[in-house]
Amino acid sequence: MLFLFAYKNYKMETITNLIRKNILSLTPYSSARDEYKSNQGIFLDANENPYGNLNRYPDPYQWRLKQILSSQQKVGIQNILIGNGSDEIIDLVQRVFGEPGQDQIIICPPTYGMYEVYANINNLAIISIPLTENFQLNTEAILAQNAKILYLCSPNNPTGNALENLEYIIENFKGIVFLDEAYIDFSEQPSLVSKIQQYPNLIVSQTFSKARGLAAARIGIAYANETIISVLQKVKPPYNISQLNQEAAVKALADETQFQNTVKVLKSEREKLKNALQQLDFVTRVYPSEANFLLVDMENATAIYEQLIEQQIITRNRSSVVPNTIRITIGTPQENQQLLYALQLVTI
Repeated sequence: MLFLFAYKNYKMETITNLIRKNILSLTPYSSARDEYKSNQGIFLDANENPYGNLNRYPDPYQWRLKQILSSQQKVGIQNILIGNGSDEIIDLVQRVFGEPGQDQIIICPPTYGMYEVYANINNLAIISIPLTENFQLNTEAILAQNAKILYLCSPNNPTGNALENLEYIIENFKGIVFLDEAYIDFSEQPSLVSKIQQYPNLIVSQTFSKARGLAAARIGIAYANETIISVLQKVKPPYNISQLNQEAAVKALADETQFQNTVKVLKSEREKLKNALQQLDFVTRVYPSEANFLLVDMENATAIYEQLIEQQIITRNRSSVVPNTIRITIGTPQENQQLLYALQLVTI
């Protein structure tokens, strides 16, 4: 027990040393809602319009939403940050830990493209360590590098598979590990949110955009130790989540039965669609998926993609990252049937 305590303290000191010095010393903006937190009173402090239904600034800390997530995930409120989509969290992490023009991040393509986009915006060098032929991590190559942030997506986008050796990499990587779990609700693999205290360098990102069906609301979540969350909180914009979107997220969390039923239907449809696609002559492979999409290898994928568009069936051509592939999101049973009918009409 004493060893584990000393190890954790050592790791926390290491995490603090990874944070940019100007961010550590930053005095965050103090909003009117920071200085007076009650919702009772005559508000003449924030230069708001006194008339209207949406005239007041939203809760800058999203307390109600965090309370529900804290209860469901069994983590402290102090371990949760709410972002304007996961993209804002990806950006915040880079700005907190990455010194522009000096530091570097690791990405493992093919993977979600915004890790690289934000690195270019934030002037961070990119170390690219491609996935293996089986779309798994090159563990030795990753741990041989010296980088501030390692971005991992599991289940991975666009391949759909869960990544292996995650905990071994997190424990041995010398920087921050950002684990993107956008598709975790469709996976048989357990989330690593429960491991954030065990691994002080771990940030787990989740989203309401996929299984919760709130892509339009832009609600992302970061789970991490209190030190990391407190620094991210300093850097984020004060009112980054609108009141309407906070209420939409709270409402979505209240109906667990509908959520579970939706996930069940999508997983079932994923299997049905996979089996049907495998029967098509021009489909050479449907990759295993633990997400709400399938990556499909097919002959002349770009031509098929374009012919589907002509039939108003919109998929995602991923041939630029995985040759001859189309990524197909799982739709409703009716939409999936329309897709299959359209595929029967294509010519290659």
